[in-house]
Amino acid sequence: MTDWQSCWKVLPPTLAISCSNTTENRDVSSHKPKTSLNTRSFGKIQEALAARHLRKQGLKLVQSNYQCRAGEIDLVMLDPQSYLVFVEVRYRRCNTFGSAIASISVRKQQKLRRAASHFLLSHSQFSHLACRFDVVGINPSTKTTTLNFDWIKNAFV
Repeated sequence: MTDWQSCWKVLPPTLAISCSNTTENRDVSSHKPKTSLNTRSFGKIQEALAARHLRKQGLKLVQSNYQCRAGEIDLVMLDPQSYLVFVEVRYRRCNTFGSAIASISVRKQQKLRRAASHFLLSHSQFSHLACRFDVVGINPSTKTTTLNFDWIKNAFV
């Protein structure tokens, strides 16, 4: 069994998985099963779950999926301590290939900084606030059908 096959086993049962059709002479052992949701839809669901989790922690949602030429910011939120928080949401089915948090490269951090600068230039009502970059890593629990949220405040500068 390959590493990715063991990762797919930990999906909560509520997420439907279907395998692609196979032919007699085709080796499918190297192909990932397809989820019933496309990647973008699945990502939006994870971002909504992260936003709900952060709202329970006292943050207020300003905007989700802010997009500009510089990049995209998953969530823009207000912290009660007068911070404007730019949140990157990452989901991992398992940690075999690294955690959700570790998957944010230096290049991705640069894109997030540029997109945050663009957001501040186009939303001057927030320019007086201090800013920070948080990361929310989401992964399914291996023992239950719940999701684990790993919230890293001020993950990078």
